[in-house]
Amino acid sequence: MMNRALRAIRETAEQVTRRLVNKLILLFTTIIILVVSSLTFISYQMFQKESVTNSIASTSNNLLLVNQNMEDYLNGMEQLSLPQIRFDEITYAIMHESEEYASKMYLENYLRQLYYSRNDLQAIYLYVVNEKKYYSITKENNNIAVRTGNDPMITEMPWYEKAMTSPFNRSYQPFVQLESKAVGYPVQFDNTFMAYHRVLRSIVSRQPQAVLSFYFDNSVSEQILKDIPFDEGQHLLFLSPDNEPFYTDDEAFYKRAKEAFLTEKLTEGAKGQLTWSEGSQKYLVVYDIGEQEGWRLVKPIPYSQIYEAARTTRNLGFIIGLLFLFLSIIIVIYFSNAITRPLQKLSYHMSRFSTGDFDAEAEVKGRDEIAYLSRHFNLMVRRTNDLINERYKMKLVEKNAILKALEAEINPHFLYNALQAISTKALKNERYDIADMVDALALTLRYCISGKDIVQARDELKHIENYLSLQKARFGSRLQVAYEWQEALLELELPKLSIQTLVENAIKHALEKVSSMITIEIRAAVTETHAVISVRDNGPGFTPERLEQVRQSFLQAWEDREDENESIGLVNLNTRLKLLYGDGAELIIHTDKSSTELAMLLPRGGVSHV
Repeated sequence: MMNRALRAIRETAEQVTRRLVNKLILLFTTIIILVVSSLTFISYQMFQKESVTNSIASTSNNLLLVNQNMEDYLNGMEQLSLPQIRFDEITYAIMHESEEYASKMYLENYLRQLYYSRNDLQAIYLYVVNEKKYYSITKENNNIAVRTGNDPMITEMPWYEKAMTSPFNRSYQPFVQLESKAVGYPVQFDNTFMAYHRVLRSIVSRQPQAVLSFYFDNSVSEQILKDIPFDEGQHLLFLSPDNEPFYTDDEAFYKRAKEAFLTEKLTEGAKGQLTWSEGSQKYLVVYDIGEQEGWRLVKPIPYSQIYEAARTTRNLGFIIGLLFLFLSIIIVIYFSNAITRPLQKLSYHMSRFSTGDFDAEAEVKGRDEIAYLSRHFNLMVRRTNDLINERYKMKLVEKNAILKALEAEINPHFLYNALQAISTKALKNERYDIADMVDALALTLRYCISGKDIVQARDELKHIENYLSLQKARFGSRLQVAYEWQEALLELELPKLSIQTLVENAIKHALEKVSSMITIEIRAAVTETHAVISVRDNGPGFTPERLEQVRQSFLQAWEDREDENESIGLVNLNTRLKLLYGDGAELIIHTDKSSTELAMLLPRGGVSHV
C-alpha cells in the first residue's frame, strides 16, 4: 500500500514537473511561500519578544507605583500607632487604669479618637501586659462600643512574640492563610486586610507596658491594589519582607507557588522578573521590592496571555499571506503562461519537424530571446528543406542504388534448393565428401543472400569457415588458416562479406599464383578510435605499380570505375565502407615482396549510413 502511494506521488510529481509552465509556477509559488512564512515567523518572534518586553516594562512600572503607595499606607499605620505628644499621659493611664477610673476613661477616649481618625479601621485593641487584659473598640449595630476583656492566650500568639522581639517594636499580622485566622482577638476576619501591632514600652525601663493593635479592613487596600491591571489567569501577591502573604487573589495558587519555592526566588538581583513554570503553564513573574522595608508586590502573568497579541498578529499575517499567495499564484500563472506559450508553440513545430514535416515554421512575435530562437528555427527549417530538395533525396537514391548494385555483384544468387537436392543424392550414394562440400556451399549461398547489411563478427567468421572449407577442397594442404580473434570481439559489428572479400583477394593474388603453402591470418583488434580487422598472407606482394593502381581506383567515383578492374572486390568493399560508415572508415593495404596485409578501419560508434 505504501509503495503504491509513493508510486502515485512520484507519477503525480512527474506529471506536474513535465511542463515548463508548471515548473515556473511551482518555483515562484515555493519562493512566495518561503518569503511569506519567513516574514510571518520573524514578525511573530519579534512580536513575542516585544510583547514580553512591553509586559515587563508596563507591569514593573505599575507595581513600583502601587508598592510605593502600599508602603506609604503602612507608614500611615505606624504614625497612627505612635502617641507622639501625649506619650507620658498614655503610659501613666496604662499603668494606673486598674486603680483609677480617670485613667481608664482616658484610655477609652484615646481609642475612640484613634478609631474616628480613619475610615478603614475595623477594630482597635489595647492589651495591658501586666494586667493581661485588653480594651477593644469596634462598631456594633451602628454604634461605636468600647469593651474590656481578659485573654491570657494573647501572649502566646505569633504576632505578639514577633512584636516583642522586633527591634522596631512592631509586627504585621496577615489574614490570608487559614491557620492565621484561628488565633487572636475576636475580629471579623473575612473583611480584614491585616493587623498592625505596636509595643508601647516605658521610656525609663524599656519594659513593655501595652500592645496597641489596629485591624484594617479591605477598603483602602483594595482601592490601592485595583490600580494594577488584572486579567483572568493572572495572579497578584502582596508579601511581607518575610514572604508572608498579606494579599492574594487565589490562596491555592499561593500554596502551590510556595511549595515550588517561588517566593524564595524573589531577590533584588533578579531584575524584578523571572520565568516560572507550574505544570504545563508557564508564567512571567514580575515583582517589585519596596525600598523602605522590602515589601513585595508580585504579579505572575501566563505567557499564553502575553503571546496572545503575537498569535493574533501571526494569524492575521497568515491570512494576509494566504490572500497574497492566492493573488500571487494567479499572477504567476498568467505570466508563466505568457512566457511559456511561445515556447509551447515552438515545441509543437519542432515536434512536427522531428516527425518529418519539414514545412513546420513557428510564428515570430516580439524581439526577445524566444523570438530570436523561433526566427532561427524557421531559418533552420528552410535550409533543411533546401538541403532535402536539392541534395539529400538525390544522394539517398544514389547511395541506395549503389549499395544494391554492389551487393548484386559480390553476392550472386544461386539455387539453394538445387544444392540441397545434390547433397541428398550424394548422401544416398555415400559420397560424404561431396555432401559436405555441397552443404558448405549451400550455407555460404544462404548467408550471401540474407538481407542484412551489418552482421556480427561471429556470423561472419562462421561463414568464412564454410567458404574456406570449399577452398581447402580445391587447394588441399597448401591452404593454411590462422585466427587471432579475442572472444570479446566476437560481438563486433561489421559489413557482411567484408572479411570474405579480403580472404578472396589473398587466395586470388597469393595462393593461385604460387605452388607453395600459403598461410592466411585473420586478426581483429581495437584502438581508441577504430576497430581494425586485417587479413594477412605470406604470398608475393603487390608490385609498386599495381599497388598505386589499386589505391587510385579507391579514389574514383562509382560511375567512373572500370568493371574489368582486377581489384573490383577491394574497390567495392572500400565503397561500401564509405557508404556505411562515412569518411572515418578506410581500407588500407600494406605489402612487400614476402607478404600482403589488407586492413579495414571501422570507426567506433556504429554505422552512420542512411
